[in-house]
Amino acid sequence: MSGEARSVPKKNGLPKNVTEFQDRHGRWRLRFRIKGKPTYYFKSRAHTPEFYQELEACRSGSAMAPQIASRTAQRVKPGSMSALIAHYYNSPEFRGLKDSTKVTYRGILERFREDYGHLSVAGLQRTHVRAIIGEMEDRPAAANNLLRRLKMLMLIAMDDGWRTDDPTYRVKGFKIDSDGFHTWSDEEIARYRKRHPAGTKADLALTLLLYTGQRRSDVVKMGWQHIDGDRIRVRQTKTGTFISIPMHSELKAAIAGLPKENMTFLITEYGKPHSVKGFGAWVKKRATEAGLEDCSAHGLRKAAARRLAEAGCSNQEIKAITGHKTDKEVGRYTAAADQLRLSDRAMQALEGSDRERKNG
Repeated sequence: MSGEARSVPKKNGLPKNVTEFQDRHGRWRLRFRIKGKPTYYFKSRAHTPEFYQELEACRSGSAMAPQIASRTAQRVKPGSMSALIAHYYNSPEFRGLKDSTKVTYRGILERFREDYGHLSVAGLQRTHVRAIIGEMEDRPAAANNLLRRLKMLMLIAMDDGWRTDDPTYRVKGFKIDSDGFHTWSDEEIARYRKRHPAGTKADLALTLLLYTGQRRSDVVKMGWQHIDGDRIRVRQTKTGTFISIPMHSELKAAIAGLPKENMTFLITEYGKPHSVKGFGAWVKKRATEAGLEDCSAHGLRKAAARRLAEAGCSNQEIKAITGHKTDKEVGRYTAAADQLRLSDRAMQALEGSDRERKNG
């Protein structure tokens, strides 16, 4: 049996998130574990001044990156791309990111490191970068994301003296003719609700997404503590933006009978809040059950913006609901709605003109 399976009960007065376990060599060790962050293994004995210094560093996040970088450096070649990535993990640029962003960036860079971590930073040429990105032609969005991360790595390499020029300069990604996640149509929303009627958890999920216009990372946290009279208050996880939204009558009806002892409106079969990824996958399954294979949780946020635009809302009004920062982010919805309205008026004018011409 591995040491990880032999964690002991918390009867020793250890602080929150600190556990004691026996490793494969039979030694008892202390570790700090919290969701969304790497595990940290303490170097000091419990309850010593040095232990509490390490604990404070763990809670602030400053203890994590050095340990990861140290472990990584032991297995990487100096001056390699792998070493540069480890160096980046220990940089203020990375350590200052939100935890969710760290996870995303790390996933991109670790996939790159598996194939190209052995390459020399100083020897990397523009032709190499173009070839690496070109091999990802079948995954244009992933290629563009990787190119952005490589550009960032090269800036750090130049700032810290690893090289004097930028091999990613003027390397272009792929043009993507797509709006990303599919925006649900009203017909698709109706089909979903026919399969998952009012009173079901699936309908509650759709109602929260559609009538708040928020990301899944915010919807999974919503509960009675966020209700203030007829409004729902949201501190957006991704941007930190605080918004207060009047509740739509359908949202009021959907949450009216929910128990008030739960921390969140949406809970798993085990009575726990959903993780962000788990919730996204769960909504995807419910949509697939309704024959909507292209529909996702994020597509409902886009549907909310579309409906607001079609109702005649301005960019500013839509941003007040969704929390988008720029007109460009919501402009496609208002532009599409304006096109519909203007085309209707234009055709009505033509019909009227034709009638006058015939009668004249």
